[in-house]
Amino acid sequence: MGLRKELPVVAVVAAGGALGAAARYGATLARPTPAGAFPWTILTVNVTGCLLLGVLMVLLTETTTAPHPLLRPFLGTGFCGGFTTFSTYGLDTQRLLDGGDPARGLLYLGGTLLSALAAVGAGVALARAVVRSRGRHA
Repeated sequence: MGLRKELPVVAVVAAGGALGAAARYGATLARPTPAGAFPWTILTVNVTGCLLLGVLMVLLTETTTAPHPLLRPFLGTGFCGGFTTFSTYGLDTQRLLDGGDPARGLLYLGGTLLSALAAVGAGVALARAVVRSRGRHA
């Protein structure tokens, strides 16, 4: 009985994840990273996904209108989770470290982490500012 209740959530997470992963793959096709080069595309994807997640969580949890209950799993866990990638971040870090220039590997390791956290914070702050501004003008 519990599994049947969760099937719609699983379905929207899977659908959102597929769309997010396809968007990430599209970004890597549009801006491929040559062997040994700094992985700017995946860094950009991960930071953009974190910014988007910060905005979405404010819009889906801190506004007065209750969103559809499947919207958060679809966009947050599904799309943003499929769009961003911890595994490729780890692999890219390892490749940079093994490539004979550990400084670039460590820069990518720390830079991605700090940039992603800053992006979530910026997304939250931006969305809250927009929500407050609209509330004053309504």
